[in-house]
Amino acid sequence: MWRGGAAGRFQKFDVPRHPSQTVLDVVTHIQRALDPTLAYRYACRVGMCGSCAMTVNGVPRWTCRTHVDKVARRDSLQIGPLKNLPVIRDLVTDMSEFFDKWARAKGQFEPSRTRQDDFARIAPASEDRKAADVGIECIGCGVCYSACDVVSWNPDYLGPAALNRAWTLVKDERDSAKLERLRAVAGDAGSHSCHSHMSCTERCPKHLSPTASIAGLKREILKSALRGEL
Repeated sequence: MWRGGAAGRFQKFDVPRHPSQTVLDVVTHIQRALDPTLAYRYACRVGMCGSCAMTVNGVPRWTCRTHVDKVARRDSLQIGPLKNLPVIRDLVTDMSEFFDKWARAKGQFEPSRTRQDDFARIAPASEDRKAADVGIECIGCGVCYSACDVVSWNPDYLGPAALNRAWTLVKDERDSAKLERLRAVAGDAGSHSCHSHMSCTERCPKHLSPTASIAGLKREILKSALRGEL
Protein backbone atom coordinates (compact mmCIF):
# COMPACT_ATOMS: atom_id res chain seq x y z
CA MET A 1 0.00 0.00 0.00
CA TRP A 2 1.39 3.40 -1.01
CA ARG A 3 1.92 5.76 1.93
CA GLY A 4 2.86 9.42 1.88
CA GLY A 5 3.09 11.86 -1.01
CA ALA A 6 4.94 11.66 -4.29
CA ALA A 7 8.14 10.77 -2.42
CA GLY A 8 6.43 8.16 -0.25
CA ARG A 9 6.89 4.42 -0.20
CA PHE A 10 4.97 1.14 -0.16
CA GLN A 11 4.04 -0.27 3.24
CA LYS A 12 3.02 -3.88 3.81
CA PHE A 13 -0.18 -4.87 5.60
CA ASP A 14 -1.57 -8.34 6.34
CA VAL A 15 -5.29 -8.49 5.62
CA PRO A 16 -7.63 -11.50 6.12
CA ARG A 17 -8.98 -13.09 2.93
CA HIS A 18 -12.75 -13.37 2.41
CA PRO A 19 -14.99 -14.70 -0.38
CA SER A 20 -16.02 -12.10 -2.97
CA GLN A 21 -13.61 -9.60 -1.41
CA THR A 22 -12.91 -6.46 -3.42
CA VAL A 23 -9.78 -4.34 -3.40
CA LEU A 24 -11.82 -1.56 -1.83
CA ASP A 25 -12.73 -3.98 0.97
CA VAL A 26 -9.01 -4.51 1.55
CA VAL A 27 -8.28 -0.78 1.69
CA THR A 28 -11.25 -0.18 4.00
CA HIS A 29 -10.11 -2.95 6.36
CA ILE A 30 -6.66 -1.40 6.60
CA GLN A 31 -8.08 2.04 7.36
CA ARG A 32 -10.62 0.81 9.91
CA ALA A 33 -8.69 -1.95 11.63
CA LEU A 34 -4.97 -1.40 11.09
CA ASP A 35 -4.12 2.22 10.34
CA PRO A 36 -6.79 4.94 10.69
CA THR A 37 -4.44 7.54 9.16
CA LEU A 38 -4.69 5.96 5.68
CA ALA A 39 -6.18 8.43 3.19
CA TYR A 40 -8.30 7.24 0.25
CA ARG A 41 -11.48 8.12 -1.60
CA TYR A 42 -14.71 6.21 -2.12
CA ALA A 43 -18.41 6.97 -2.18
CA CYS A 44 -21.02 4.61 -3.61
CA ARG A 45 -19.14 1.26 -3.32
CA VAL A 46 -21.32 -0.20 -6.11
CA GLY A 47 -19.51 0.79 -9.30
CA MET A 48 -21.41 3.99 -10.04
CA CYS A 49 -19.32 7.02 -9.02
CA GLY A 50 -15.73 6.08 -9.92
CA SER A 51 -14.26 7.92 -6.93
CA CYS A 52 -12.49 4.78 -5.63
CA ALA A 53 -10.16 4.55 -8.64
CA MET A 54 -6.63 3.46 -7.70
CA THR A 55 -3.71 1.63 -9.28
CA VAL A 56 -3.79 -2.09 -8.51
CA ASN A 57 -0.72 -4.10 -9.51
CA GLY A 58 0.20 -1.33 -11.92
CA VAL A 59 -3.24 -1.06 -13.57
CA PRO A 60 -5.77 1.75 -12.91
CA ARG A 61 -9.09 0.30 -11.78
CA TRP A 62 -12.27 0.98 -9.85
CA THR A 63 -11.42 -0.85 -6.65
CA CYS A 64 -15.06 -1.49 -5.73
CA ARG A 65 -15.48 -3.57 -8.89
CA THR A 66 -12.11 -5.30 -8.71
CA HIS A 67 -12.21 -8.65 -6.90
CA VAL A 68 -9.09 -9.76 -5.09
CA ASP A 69 -9.41 -13.29 -6.52
CA LYS A 70 -8.96 -11.91 -10.05
CA VAL A 71 -5.95 -9.65 -9.48
CA ALA A 72 -3.97 -11.03 -6.54
CA ARG A 73 -0.51 -12.34 -7.36
CA ARG A 74 0.80 -14.93 -4.90
CA ASP A 75 -1.74 -13.70 -2.35
CA SER A 76 -0.50 -10.12 -2.55
CA LEU A 77 -1.61 -6.80 -4.03
CA GLN A 78 0.26 -3.60 -4.75
CA ILE A 79 -2.16 -0.70 -4.31
CA GLY A 80 -1.20 2.85 -5.18
CA PRO A 81 -2.68 6.19 -6.28
CA LEU A 82 -3.66 6.89 -9.88
CA LYS A 83 -0.72 7.62 -12.15
CA ASN A 84 -0.21 10.90 -14.05
CA LEU A 85 -1.76 12.96 -11.22
CA PRO A 86 -0.10 14.70 -8.25
CA VAL A 87 -0.35 12.68 -5.04
CA ILE A 88 -1.88 14.56 -2.12
CA ARG A 89 -1.39 11.75 0.39
CA ASP A 90 -1.45 7.96 0.28
CA LEU A 91 -4.09 6.91 -2.28
CA VAL A 92 -5.56 10.38 -2.83
CA THR A 93 -4.59 12.32 -5.94
CA ASP A 94 -5.20 15.95 -6.89
CA MET A 95 -7.73 15.88 -9.75
CA SER A 96 -7.46 19.63 -10.45
CA GLU A 97 -5.33 19.37 -13.60
CA PHE A 98 -7.57 16.58 -14.90
CA PHE A 99 -10.63 18.85 -14.77
CA ASP A 100 -8.64 21.92 -15.82
CA LYS A 101 -7.97 20.07 -19.07
CA TRP A 102 -11.69 19.55 -19.55
CA ALA A 103 -12.01 23.33 -19.38
CA ARG A 104 -9.09 23.80 -21.84
CA ALA A 105 -10.84 21.39 -24.23
CA LYS A 106 -13.98 23.57 -24.03
CA GLY A 107 -15.83 20.78 -22.27
CA GLN A 108 -18.74 23.00 -21.23
CA PHE A 109 -21.97 22.94 -23.23
CA GLU A 110 -22.64 26.24 -25.00
CA PRO A 111 -26.36 26.44 -25.84
CA SER A 112 -27.59 27.83 -29.12
CA ARG A 113 -31.01 28.67 -27.67
CA THR A 114 -32.32 30.61 -24.69
CA ARG A 115 -34.88 29.59 -22.10
CA GLN A 116 -37.45 31.52 -24.09
CA ASP A 117 -37.01 29.20 -27.09
CA ASP A 118 -38.78 25.89 -27.57
CA PHE A 119 -36.96 22.66 -26.70
CA ALA A 120 -34.42 21.49 -29.27
CA ARG A 121 -35.58 18.18 -30.69
CA ILE A 122 -32.88 15.79 -31.90
CA ALA A 123 -34.11 12.71 -33.70
CA PRO A 124 -32.80 9.41 -32.26
CA ALA A 125 -31.81 8.39 -35.80
CA SER A 126 -29.53 11.44 -36.19
CA GLU A 127 -25.98 10.39 -37.06
CA ASP A 128 -24.55 13.14 -34.85
CA ARG A 129 -26.78 12.00 -32.00
CA LYS A 130 -25.52 8.42 -32.39
CA ALA A 131 -21.89 9.59 -32.45
CA ALA A 132 -22.35 11.64 -29.29
CA ASP A 133 -24.22 8.89 -27.47
CA VAL A 134 -21.25 6.53 -27.75
CA GLY A 135 -19.10 8.69 -25.44
CA ILE A 136 -21.68 10.48 -23.33
CA GLU A 137 -21.56 8.12 -20.33
CA CYS A 138 -18.09 9.23 -19.14
CA ILE A 139 -18.20 10.14 -15.43
CA GLY A 140 -14.70 11.62 -15.13
CA CYS A 141 -13.18 8.97 -12.89
CA GLY A 142 -9.66 9.49 -14.27
CA VAL A 143 -8.87 5.83 -15.04
CA CYS A 144 -8.25 6.51 -18.75
CA TYR A 145 -6.07 9.51 -17.89
CA SER A 146 -4.01 7.38 -15.52
CA ALA A 147 -3.65 4.66 -18.16
CA CYS A 148 -2.62 7.06 -20.96
CA ASP A 149 1.00 6.67 -22.07
CA VAL A 150 0.97 10.03 -23.87
CA VAL A 151 0.04 11.91 -20.68
CA SER A 152 2.99 10.18 -18.96
CA TRP A 153 5.57 11.75 -21.27
CA ASN A 154 3.64 14.88 -22.34
CA PRO A 155 1.98 16.48 -19.29
CA ASP A 156 0.41 19.17 -21.49
CA TYR A 157 -1.63 16.59 -23.42
CA LEU A 158 -5.33 17.11 -22.73
CA GLY A 159 -5.91 13.41 -22.22
CA PRO A 160 -8.60 10.97 -23.33
CA ALA A 161 -11.38 12.07 -20.98
CA ALA A 162 -11.24 15.76 -21.94
CA LEU A 163 -11.04 14.91 -25.64
CA ASN A 164 -13.90 12.43 -25.37
CA ARG A 165 -15.97 15.18 -23.76
CA ALA A 166 -15.05 17.58 -26.57
CA TRP A 167 -16.16 14.99 -29.13
CA THR A 168 -19.61 14.56 -27.55
CA LEU A 169 -20.12 18.33 -27.67
CA VAL A 170 -18.82 18.68 -31.24
CA LYS A 171 -21.50 16.17 -32.27
CA ASP A 172 -24.22 17.81 -30.16
CA GLU A 173 -26.44 19.63 -32.64
CA ARG A 174 -27.65 22.00 -29.90
CA ASP A 175 -24.17 23.33 -29.10
CA SER A 176 -22.99 26.64 -30.57
CA ALA A 177 -19.22 26.45 -29.97
CA LYS A 178 -18.10 23.71 -32.38
CA LEU A 179 -15.34 25.71 -34.11
CA GLU A 180 -13.97 27.16 -30.87
CA ARG A 181 -13.85 23.64 -29.44
CA LEU A 182 -12.09 22.22 -32.50
CA ARG A 183 -9.50 25.00 -32.26
CA ALA A 184 -8.97 24.15 -28.59
CA VAL A 185 -8.21 20.48 -29.32
CA ALA A 186 -6.26 20.95 -32.56
CA GLY A 187 -2.89 22.01 -31.11
CA ASP A 188 0.12 19.99 -30.00
CA ALA A 189 -1.59 19.14 -26.72
CA GLY A 190 -4.76 18.04 -28.48
CA SER A 191 -6.13 15.09 -30.40
CA HIS A 192 -3.25 14.74 -32.87
CA SER A 193 -0.87 13.86 -30.03
CA CYS A 194 -2.83 10.64 -29.44
CA HIS A 195 -0.83 7.63 -30.62
CA SER A 196 -3.85 5.29 -30.50
CA HIS A 197 -2.25 2.91 -28.01
CA MET A 198 -5.81 2.03 -26.90
CA SER A 199 -4.87 2.01 -23.20
CA CYS A 200 -7.77 4.33 -22.37
CA THR A 201 -10.27 2.13 -24.21
CA GLU A 202 -8.92 -1.07 -22.66
CA ARG A 203 -9.15 0.32 -19.11
CA CYS A 204 -12.38 2.33 -19.22
CA PRO A 205 -14.72 0.87 -16.56
CA LYS A 206 -17.72 2.17 -18.54
CA HIS A 207 -16.56 0.35 -21.69
CA LEU A 208 -16.31 3.56 -23.68
CA SER A 209 -13.76 4.16 -26.43
CA PRO A 210 -12.01 7.52 -26.04
CA THR A 211 -9.68 6.37 -28.82
CA ALA A 212 -12.62 6.37 -31.25
CA SER A 213 -13.75 9.78 -30.02
CA ILE A 214 -10.26 11.19 -30.54
CA ALA A 215 -10.15 9.73 -34.05
CA GLY A 216 -13.46 11.47 -34.72
CA LEU A 217 -12.01 14.78 -33.56
CA LYS A 218 -9.05 14.32 -35.93
CA ARG A 219 -11.47 13.88 -38.85
CA GLU A 220 -13.55 16.92 -37.86
CA ILE A 221 -10.43 19.07 -37.47
CA LEU A 222 -9.18 18.03 -40.90
CA LYS A 223 -12.51 18.77 -42.56
CA SER A 224 -12.74 22.19 -40.89
CA ALA A 225 -9.13 22.97 -41.85
CA LEU A 226 -9.80 22.07 -45.50
CA ARG A 227 -12.81 24.40 -45.45
CA GLY A 228 -10.55 27.16 -44.12
CA GLU A 229 -12.42 27.45 -40.83
CA LEU A 230 -9.45 26.81 -38.53
